[in-house]
Amino acid sequence: MNTKNLIFDLDGTLWDPRATIIKIWNEVLGKHQLIKRELKPEDMDQYMGLLAHDIIKDIIPGLSDLQAQELLSEIVARENKVLRIQGGILYDGVENTLKSMVNTHSLFIVSNCQEGYIESFLEYYRFNDLFVDFESHGRTKKPKSENIRLLMERNQLSAEDSVYIGDTQTDYDSAGSNGLPFIFCKYGFGKLADSLYEPAVSTFSHLGMHI
Repeated sequence: MNTKNLIFDLDGTLWDPRATIIKIWNEVLGKHQLIKRELKPEDMDQYMGLLAHDIIKDIIPGLSDLQAQELLSEIVARENKVLRIQGGILYDGVENTLKSMVNTHSLFIVSNCQEGYIESFLEYYRFNDLFVDFESHGRTKKPKSENIRLLMERNQLSAEDSVYIGDTQTDYDSAGSNGLPFIFCKYGFGKLADSLYEPAVSTFSHLGMHI
């Protein structure tokens, strides 16, 4: 694969933020007496990479759209503030591999997160100088496939020399809808319908073998 541009998913690909995030969800939902038991980090596995609005409606059935939006506003503001201070768990090899890749590739992020979330990640790890550009659902209110397209158009990227790297079926489908090759991160939160899909990596540092 002769690739110049690497477009990354965030959660489950570059880091694991669950331990930090779950405390915030428990704090906010507990304050409003909306959960009978505290959520555990593994409770979030099925939701990583999905839109926050869909997540909260599934966790608390019967919420109106307005209630969901009000709760999410509170959660999002808290997440962005706390993640800048506490961060998450960076996957093994991410920092060294990214700092090596930036010498030969252009790096990007497209995530289904809220606005301010990618910024918190970049600020906490001081990765701002490594990435050329990023896009999020929170900023555009568009699905991941369209956000990938927007980022590619904005930076004049072609599918022939770019790749999307992620850990979920949504990532795979979104890459495919843009004609992008896809590299699957097996260590992340998701699974693919094709359990034997290749190229796939079991650790982040193995990406170099596929780009």
